Amino acid sequence: MPPIFLQWLSLVAMILLQSINGTNSNFPAYSSQLKHLLSMSQIQLNNLAFASDAGKLFGWLSGIAANYLPMWLVLILGSSLGLVGYGVQYLLLIGRVSNLPYGAIFFLAMLAGNSICWINTVCYLVAIRNFPLDGQLVIGLTGSYQGLSAKIYTDIVDVIYPSSNVKRARAYLLLSSILPLIVSVINAPLVRVIKVMKTKRAKDAFIFILVITIATGAFAVMGSIGSTSSLLSPFASAVGMLTLLLAPLLIPLGLGLRHQIKQLAEEKVHIEEINNVSMDKMESGVKLDISEIISESPSESFELSFSSTSEEFNGEIRESNNGDDRISETNEVISVIEEIGVKVMLRRLNFWLYFFVYLFGVTLALVFFNNLGQIAESRGRSASSLVSLSSSFGFFGRLVPSIVEYFVSRRKYMISRPAFVVALMAPTGAAFFLLLANDTSVLWLYISTAIIGVCSGAITTISVSLTTELFGTKNFGVNHNVLVVNIPIGSLLFGYLAAVVYHKEGNAEGKCFGMECYRKTFSLWGTLCFIGTFLALILYARTRKFYNSQRS
Repeated sequence: MPPIFLQWLSLVAMILLQSINGTNSNFPAYSSQLKHLLSMSQIQLNNLAFASDAGKLFGWLSGIAANYLPMWLVLILGSSLGLVGYGVQYLLLIGRVSNLPYGAIFFLAMLAGNSICWINTVCYLVAIRNFPLDGQLVIGLTGSYQGLSAKIYTDIVDVIYPSSNVKRARAYLLLSSILPLIVSVINAPLVRVIKVMKTKRAKDAFIFILVITIATGAFAVMGSIGSTSSLLSPFASAVGMLTLLLAPLLIPLGLGLRHQIKQLAEEKVHIEEINNVSMDKMESGVKLDISEIISESPSESFELSFSSTSEEFNGEIRESNNGDDRISETNEVISVIEEIGVKVMLRRLNFWLYFFVYLFGVTLALVFFNNLGQIAESRGRSASSLVSLSSSFGFFGRLVPSIVEYFVSRRKYMISRPAFVVALMAPTGAAFFLLLANDTSVLWLYISTAIIGVCSGAITTISVSLTTELFGTKNFGVNHNVLVVNIPIGSLLFGYLAAVVYHKEGNAEGKCFGMECYRKTFSLWGTLCFIGTFLALILYARTRKFYNSQRS
């Protein structure tokens, strides 16, 4: 297979892996049933949401594993953790496992949350290594599909169990356990490192995949807000989503076919030239051993074809089947402030500014999404519709930085990502205060959910690039997983406070209905988000000189 085919096929594999990797976003869809079936309090339920996020405390293990193990093995190990974590919870709900203590359920949720880190680490590292000039674009583009996970799982569940809440909760857990493993096994052979020394940006290919991605997001949003409910059945909606997810396969197939056609054409021209030389020599009376020409031509043809192909892509592409390759080759094309390890990083003020910005932005949003089940219940709305809405808009949010990155980078200008974060944190804080609007149609609930989904999704994508720019690429796998440790910390702190307020305002059965259930919580979250905006401004001021120096 042509190396360019394998290079882009790895991108398609990353898209498929990320599209099913957001299993933690399914929690609100089955949390209410889990609470009822296991007779848990709201605080206990929130602790389970924290447990899923607490798995990220050990996400750095995946970064270390990726330094020593093949990528395909890291992928299988990660998805296997999810199989155990979600699978045993599923067996508990259907009654196949009984008398499981709460501590064991907490550990299973933690194990399931950790599995996400392993798949993320594989996708991030393969993107950086296989696309050194466009690594940040590829990371953002493929990572955006993780924001679509909840929508994909919801489409599948809608087909299987359109009405029964108990069966739907079980289906979410079953799918969360087996689907990542199935997709990982299928794509494991494709997640390989194609060492690229220098590579020309494939403009047409990136534009095509961006168009496909935008179409996928538009299809998901229309389905989430109900525009397609009268046109498409749940089955047709699921088939349409699957078709759009597989559509990027056209890119490596097209590039591979073009490569083969070009190679065959060049070989034909080369053979004709050899024949012409042979005829000329025979006509001039020079005796020529045709067998020598034929024996030499294959290697010469290959050399000529490969040279031409290398010229087209402006570099050499070599395939590597192991995961031990380092990314030092990419340092010359990814601008960074400094290359440092985790110990030095923890002593940098920039890291702690970055840490709290993420804590008061993305982490707050994740806690909000974890509580969507109870928020929807308190307003008398369906949790599935809100989960699907947040997923779809989160997808577009994760995609926006990729689009900006593509068009800005082509002008050889490096965008200031801290400034980008500031522009996204402010509307997130405003959205939390919009949730306080006493609207009987819950219009502001849907609008705020969409805003938080877009902004938090965009910051999540930007954070990957920001980590590499602030602290380098050599230790990215460990450094970024240390950063996201703030997710379980924030999940425990903010989720616990939300649970306490919810429980205080609730009835004797532990359920709360009305605006007061989360009024104080939304006020606190909005205030913290604006504090995060101010910290992002400080980080922007401290890094402004670096980004200005990247202007060409």
